[in-house]
Amino acid sequence: MGLLDNKTAIVTGSSRGIGAEVAKILAGEGAAVVVNYRQKAPRANKVVSEIQEAGGRAVAVGADLTTVEGVQALASAAMEQFGSLDILVLNASGGMESGMEEGYALKLNRDAQLNMLNAAVPLMPEGSRVVFVTSHQAHFIDTVPTMPEYEPVARSKRAGELALRELLPSLEEKGISLVVVSGDMIEGTVTATLLDRSNPGAIEARRAEAGKLYSVEEFAAEVAKMVTADVESGHTEYVGGADYFGKSA
Repeated sequence: MGLLDNKTAIVTGSSRGIGAEVAKILAGEGAAVVVNYRQKAPRANKVVSEIQEAGGRAVAVGADLTTVEGVQALASAAMEQFGSLDILVLNASGGMESGMEEGYALKLNRDAQLNMLNAAVPLMPEGSRVVFVTSHQAHFIDTVPTMPEYEPVARSKRAGELALRELLPSLEEKGISLVVVSGDMIEGTVTATLLDRSNPGAIEARRAEAGKLYSVEEFAAEVAKMVTADVESGHTEYVGGADYFGKSA
């Protein structure tokens, strides 16, 4: 018996990186998983294949979370494919990609997170859990400066976290808990790669400062743990980057 037998999870932005690893871990615990992608269908299908080959259940659903249609399609897919929605991992984020419209970071990192949660909540039974994935660079942005290249993204993610936290009382009424996982810079993520490209040496400098950076797999394991962890709604789980706590006190 797995911890998540008979449960269904949506993991946003799960065609690669942290989201893909979280999806695989949850499936390994028995959850049926909706793997979400925006454009990269082959990558999402590969994640689904890996889950199925390991004996798990998963489906890939293409949805742009910055659109009403995308959010609704993703929420509906869980019910249509697996008959329930018990876990929502809000992992999708961005804003450093080139060629995006002005204000895209806020649209994705705040508005889409809120819209996704609001679409999911009516479908989620009592005892369900929502996990929001963020970074220390965003969570502590008001007290600890970050790299200028990342600041707009950090501020938009912080805005997203605060907007979700405002819903804590209404979630509590429905018996749904919200947990935030904040991580230091993660080796091998798209964000880290883009940061290093715009600010060469950024990753190495952060690694030297922090002593250690988590890998995608290590961080994903910490995110997945928070799906079943016995913690209060509103809890923030900090992963790595102990030097932040002295600065932000």
